[in-house]
Amino acid sequence: MKIKATVLSLLTVSVLAASSSSIANEPVQPISPVKDINLAEVELGKKLFFDPRLSKSGFISCNSCHNLSMGGTDNLKTSIGHKWQQGPINSPTVLNSSLNIAQFWDGRAADLKEQAGGPIANPGEMASTHTLALDVLQSIPAYTTEFKQVFGSREINIDQVTQAIAEFEKTLVTPNSRFDQWLLGNKDAINKTELAGYNLFKKVGCTACHNGQALGGGSFQKMGLVKPYKTANKAEGLSGVTGKDADRFKFKVPTLRNVEMTYPYFHDGEAATLTEAVDVMGQLQLGKKLTGTENAQIVAFLKTLTGEQPSFTLPILPPSVDQTPKPKPFD
Repeated sequence: MKIKATVLSLLTVSVLAASSSSIANEPVQPISPVKDINLAEVELGKKLFFDPRLSKSGFISCNSCHNLSMGGTDNLKTSIGHKWQQGPINSPTVLNSSLNIAQFWDGRAADLKEQAGGPIANPGEMASTHTLALDVLQSIPAYTTEFKQVFGSREINIDQVTQAIAEFEKTLVTPNSRFDQWLLGNKDAINKTELAGYNLFKKVGCTACHNGQALGGGSFQKMGLVKPYKTANKAEGLSGVTGKDADRFKFKVPTLRNVEMTYPYFHDGEAATLTEAVDVMGQLQLGKKLTGTENAQIVAFLKTLTGEQPSFTLPILPPSVDQTPKPKPFD
């Protein structure tokens, strides 16, 4: 029995080693399950992510633009802000955002925690202020109790709020896509057309930017590398952060994870379909005009990147009290 067990163990190690070697040779890696999280902060952050009272109107929450039932986006060209204002840019997915080199299309937030505070005080988004948002939270006894349990103080500050939201967002990874299963050794997880699409995806050069676990999010690239990209959108990308003219129209490369769910595409949302997005990217970034068959193969591959979506019980938000500042949806 010991000999059989030893042989089986050696076979298991051999299979795992072969699988690891195969993955190492690919420009894409499987998404790892989330690790090293603070569960108490996650539960508090989940409430805050869904709480519209962080906005001036009492109507807009983080989930409004990063809808977790819709791939972590709102599926609009540009998002809708306070008093029905049109946002300046497409809302990127919050799913797997912890894998990004920075946050926002222009990278102006270094991490999820810094990002979480921006929309609350942005007059075109949630249109509140950090002071008002804190006053709302501080007025609600159930929140002060939970903040005390999580952070050790009933005095709530914006650092705690953004920390909790960021910790929740760290859990929003989507492992176990069909393509990840293929990477891990299940060669029946994708079909011949999808595999042909992946091989073509590598051959034409897409993996120069779309690589790693997230297939993107790790660099900034100019939109319109071979040919100029024509758009009415005024966003100038990384140059708005660095002040360097060389960074004009450089945007963070978007993740391709769950990309079939995160339409429309590009920073201006002008590509309505994956077919259109692949065609434009081929011409503008790679200088290649893909045939209809080639385009369809790459699109088929991209659809294998949809992973397991975050699943949890919706949080029940604590009720406001008489002293809670009232929402002002029309001011």
